[in-house]
Amino acid sequence: MRDGLEKIDKRLCRRYNNRMKLHVAYWKQSAQRDWNVARDLFQLKHYDGCLFYCHLTLEKALKGLVVLQTGKAAPFSHNLEQLASLAKLALDEEQRKQLQIITTFNVAARYPEEKLALHKKATKRFAEEYLEIVKSLHLWLKKHYPKQ
Repeated sequence: MRDGLEKIDKRLCRRYNNRMKLHVAYWKQSAQRDWNVARDLFQLKHYDGCLFYCHLTLEKALKGLVVLQTGKAAPFSHNLEQLASLAKLALDEEQRKQLQIITTFNVAARYPEEKLALHKKATKRFAEEYLEIVKSLHLWLKKHYPKQ
């Protein structure tokens, strides 16, 4: 009887681990797709959309790391600093400030008054600056994923 339970436990653990790996892979791949969209939107001069997708890139990369760290589904949160905390990432003060600013791109892209403010702020120069910041942060986050 005990051997039978141990086999069931091992199968359940394996299935759970495989499911978590799929969740992590989903978030990592989705982040990469959104990064490609952000760059494309920049080239098309849709700078507010570019900034929104920059936020999505980091949000999804962070959610994958949260799943990896906690073994649970990613939370329904868009707050990048909070997600970094849940992923147990050691942020320096500059990264913390950058994540706080980039989090506003999500909110600003969703609500009419904020959307207009983001559209005014989203010049080529501003978007280019944050595209570089997000590129650097995204590369840093990808280093926290296990090697495949």
